[in-house]
Amino acid sequence: MSAIEPNVAALVWFALLWTATCLGFLILCGMYPMHTRPQAARKSGALALIVLNSALWLALAAGTLAFGYGELRITTLIVVGGLVMLFAPAPFEAMPAIWRDGRRGLAALLAVQVAGLAVWLAISQAGAPLV
Repeated sequence: MSAIEPNVAALVWFALLWTATCLGFLILCGMYPMHTRPQAARKSGALALIVLNSALWLALAAGTLAFGYGELRITTLIVVGGLVMLFAPAPFEAMPAIWRDGRRGLAALLAVQVAGLAVWLAISQAGAPLV
């Protein structure tokens, strides 16, 4: 494996973070434009969750890509990132609609993205040995 990608720990972390990023993207795509969002996401507090999740998604996407670019070979980054993007809709479709379209799903996405950013900060500072 080291002939393909010498930094396997960084590869695993990148794949996990990029999966969270892709799933977040799919959930947030259903919330824009604002007037077409699902009925469950029109209740009070949902708009704040959408805006906060969008800001966190941008940070997580930028951080994950920067981490991958700094730690992985560019070919590995493209192949693994592309494979994750290709297969991310499968678990998204398997989620119950309440987790994709409502405040409960937005709150769970918020927690996942905060955890993803915390992991990204930890591995960025430690140099990706967290295995």
